[in-house]
Amino acid sequence: MSARVWARQTDRLVAQAVLGSVALTWLVLVGIDAFMSLIGELGDVGKNDYGLGKAVTYILLTVPRRLYEMFGYAALIGGLMGLGALAGSGELTALRAAGLSKLRICASVALALLVLTVAVTAVGETLAPWGDQRAQALQLAAKSNDVTLAKGGSLWARDGDKVVSARRARTLDTPAGTTLELFGVRVFEFDAEGRLATLMLAARATHAGGRWQLHEARRTAFSADRADTTVSPLMDWDSRLDARLLSLSIVRTDYMSTRDLGRTVRTLERNGQLASRYREAYWKRIFYPFSVLVLAFCAMPFAFGALRSGGLAKRLFIGMVLAIGFYFLQSAIVSMGTVYGFHPVLANLLPPLLLIAAATAYFRRFG
Repeated sequence: MSARVWARQTDRLVAQAVLGSVALTWLVLVGIDAFMSLIGELGDVGKNDYGLGKAVTYILLTVPRRLYEMFGYAALIGGLMGLGALAGSGELTALRAAGLSKLRICASVALALLVLTVAVTAVGETLAPWGDQRAQALQLAAKSNDVTLAKGGSLWARDGDKVVSARRARTLDTPAGTTLELFGVRVFEFDAEGRLATLMLAARATHAGGRWQLHEARRTAFSADRADTTVSPLMDWDSRLDARLLSLSIVRTDYMSTRDLGRTVRTLERNGQLASRYREAYWKRIFYPFSVLVLAFCAMPFAFGALRSGGLAKRLFIGMVLAIGFYFLQSAIVSMGTVYGFHPVLANLLPPLLLIAAATAYFRRFG
């Protein structure tokens, strides 16, 4: 048997064991996450037009995003379990006895996961954002008859005899508490005969302390033969809009595609606004495939412990603990990078490099 054929058979054997375990682990993790979310939604069932069917539809629309979010954990745990199954049956021992190095076996695992990672990344850039936008629109429309999301994410709401439009919304944490902000605000007020009575334009509107305020506002009152305009840098807005309900219209950075995140970063920077949260999410998306593959590849050494000293369950547990630690480490380093002004590329690249160094040291000491 030629070396090439032997290598292909090895890759096929490892891929079948690893991908089967990854698929099972993935299904369990996504199922648990979706079920827990559905339980949380049951508390809102019965409010307005939000019934059980729409709650289930909402969860189903978010499944692509949950698949994307859980894949890293599934790749790690499933990879370890797949190699562990090969070790338990003696096949991993046979591969090692045949002269296959640990590095080559780990490369087979990475190769199997690479194809799946590409597919999952594509889902995260297409189906996941689409599903979440549809889920948000469904939830918002069902829970309120006065608020809706238009195509492109713009917000429309009815406020008594007024109609309010906003290009986008976001929440902002301040020392005084959480503030809801609406950008590109337009307020149309109509008279009893349906004619436009006043039009208010504002760069943004903020809700804090139970009241609304318009910033950089322009109010135009229309009469039969004239229009009077008032300009004010800050104007109180007598509105009954429910800030809690409007917060449902906010598209979280986790739900946005890389292209949308990049466009948002450029827009905010061009307008002199803070874009750190979106920039952090953008570079996290860029490094997502690399982080997943590095994590899975570097965790594989823990599966080889059964070849020599047993205790595979212990080593798998250690591997999973280190994986969770890696995600905490990554979040901490990225956040510190934002605070201290590190370049996002460096902040996102440093955790995988540290993991590679730790795995290399483990290989040399216990390999």
